[in-house]
Amino acid sequence: MRLLVTGASGWIGSASVAELMAAGHHVLGLARSDEAAATVAGLGAEVVRGSLEDLPGLRAAAARVDGVVHLGYIHDFSRMPEAAQADRAAIEVFAEVLAGSGGPLLIASGTLGLAPGRVGTEHDRPLVAMHPRVANAAFTLGLAERGVRAMVVRFAPTVHGAGGDHGFIAVLARIARERGVSGYPGDGLNRWPAVHRLDAARLVHRAVEQAPAGSVLHAVAEEGIATRAIAQAIAHIQGLAVVSIAPDRTQAHFDWIGQFFGVDTPASSAVTRALLGWTPREPTLLEDIAAGHYPGI
Repeated sequence: MRLLVTGASGWIGSASVAELMAAGHHVLGLARSDEAAATVAGLGAEVVRGSLEDLPGLRAAAARVDGVVHLGYIHDFSRMPEAAQADRAAIEVFAEVLAGSGGPLLIASGTLGLAPGRVGTEHDRPLVAMHPRVANAAFTLGLAERGVRAMVVRFAPTVHGAGGDHGFIAVLARIARERGVSGYPGDGLNRWPAVHRLDAARLVHRAVEQAPAGSVLHAVAEEGIATRAIAQAIAHIQGLAVVSIAPDRTQAHFDWIGQFFGVDTPASSAVTRALLGWTPREPTLLEDIAAGHYPGI
């Protein structure tokens, strides 16, 4: 297939582009900067210059392909409503172009906060009021009625690996270095899901080729790692003490990430594995931390 990939130069997107191309697909990678364009070109994909807010450009690019893998998002906490609106507008453009074709439209979402305190599954449908992006996922799932093979992939909050992860674990490693201790919230028993970026890319590949319309898929290799174990792994690699952070000090110690790191949010991928035959095989999160991929950037 010819596929348009947004977020093609990103952490998950670049791995997905490489995986899709290795499987014989022709990939057009959206790139909003010269640096992003160089990354996409370096992967061997066709560069499409533009941004998620350039709707005419997205429409023109989508008209050239058989399907869209929408992994891009404007990750700016100061512009959350605007980011969700831009995401929705892009999805609507892709839906309009792909309508009646039966082509795949895969969008990215997340498992964080899906079912706090219990194991979230692919069958869970969070309230759209929870976050503006949830409404976009619900809209996407309804596109099956318009002849689009639409699907939502919910990624674990940590997609880890070597060589460039600047997500939650990198932030925690930096905070540990700056504070001089590696902390965990409360008793540290709340659970944090994870997946290796290469396993996530393989799931994207399988979903594009195999997943039926209306599928909700979980890119989760590890259902839930205790935050205390994560803190211990970071402490070991940095030579720091491990400490419990009281609930009333979580925000002050962890800054903005505290509101997320303190949540118990395990998630299963049993349905996804059974549906697609997906079996994660890359190193675990704790193995990647132990390998020195998060020394405290």
